[in-house]
Amino acid sequence: MLNVEDWAEIRRLHWAEGVPIKVIARRLRISKNTVRKALAAAQPPSYRRAAKGSIVDAVEPQIRLLLAQTPSMPATVIAERIGWDRSLTVLKDRVRELRPLFVPPDPAQRTEYLPGELAQCDLWFPPADVPLGFGQQGRPPVLVMVCGYSRWLSATMIPTRQAPDLLDGHWQLLSKLRAAPRALVWDNEAAVGQWRAGRPQLTETMNAFRGSLGIRVIQCRPADPEAKGLVERANGYLETSFLPGRRFTSPQDFNAQLEQWLILANNRIHRTLQARPADRIDADRQAMVGLPPVEPVVGWRLTTRLPRDHYVRVDANDYSVHPSAVGRRVEIRADTDQVEVVCDGRPVAAHSRCWAAHQSITDPMHRDAATLLRAAHRLAVKTPVRTEVEARDLADYDRMFGLDSEVA
Repeated sequence: MLNVEDWAEIRRLHWAEGVPIKVIARRLRISKNTVRKALAAAQPPSYRRAAKGSIVDAVEPQIRLLLAQTPSMPATVIAERIGWDRSLTVLKDRVRELRPLFVPPDPAQRTEYLPGELAQCDLWFPPADVPLGFGQQGRPPVLVMVCGYSRWLSATMIPTRQAPDLLDGHWQLLSKLRAAPRALVWDNEAAVGQWRAGRPQLTETMNAFRGSLGIRVIQCRPADPEAKGLVERANGYLETSFLPGRRFTSPQDFNAQLEQWLILANNRIHRTLQARPADRIDADRQAMVGLPPVEPVVGWRLTTRLPRDHYVRVDANDYSVHPSAVGRRVEIRADTDQVEVVCDGRPVAAHSRCWAAHQSITDPMHRDAATLLRAAHRLAVKTPVRTEVEARDLADYDRMFGLDSEVA
């Protein structure tokens, strides 16, 4: 059989050099008919093995009949139904070839997004221990958001996945974006909502948040990761491109490094778009909803009466409050960075947010003030109070009960 090298040489000699067929046949020691076939063939010669029969050919009609009735029938069940006692491998190969003939095709849809239409959101838990303080290490969640049209990637680490921290993280990302997409796509995160009786139901806090911004929140159906494939791929991108080789000293250091890396990521050519997200974000932002003039209520908002130990709890930590507010109503406001306590419009505590758990954060000024107040209280209790008490004449009781007349 003529090989590819001889085929190419024959065509070169004849078409480029003008060598006659007879001369080519004599030079390459092949027949003239072989030379003519090589010149007539537009494709190089290739070896094709003659098709042989298979042991499955005899039972193929039975396989087709079973697949026509039940297209999803496993190959092992088909083998049992037809009494197959030979190798399962060849049978599975034939079933794999025949099954698509009885199952309607299910092509994936390529989704295109309009400017400002939506952003997909998710929580990414980086597989890296981050120092949280007080000798503790953990893996706090990272809120990730990807704009559909521009593929602009935003992310920030938050202390917990609870609603106050989640919404505070959202507001941070939207404030940096300077606009809000018309819809946020979420899975069934507990702080966002859940599906009940076949219908999505948002939490009260998420409804309040989206109402303040004037946007929608779309909940994906359970077990449907393809519905937010953009952010799922972004999570993988963060894990393979941002995380390797990095070390972090605190959550704040994590966010600082992440913010610098996001600048580079948003200026790279996106594989699907063949464009940089930084070149498309302006058009995306112009079609979004403007941020409200009044910030939505995010973070922790609690009201309680300050107990005698003058500490308040936020998440899993206790924070000291000036003891002058003991017994009075105080308002607690906390975000990812600060914890503030206000009493009658007057600040009575301000602490940095602690990301570690089960800690008591004490301001030295509060400790000193409590020591002074306890000393003053003990002094007031120990000092006797001098009170003049009138001594009543016992004869008054005799007259009251009529005893003085009996004595007389």
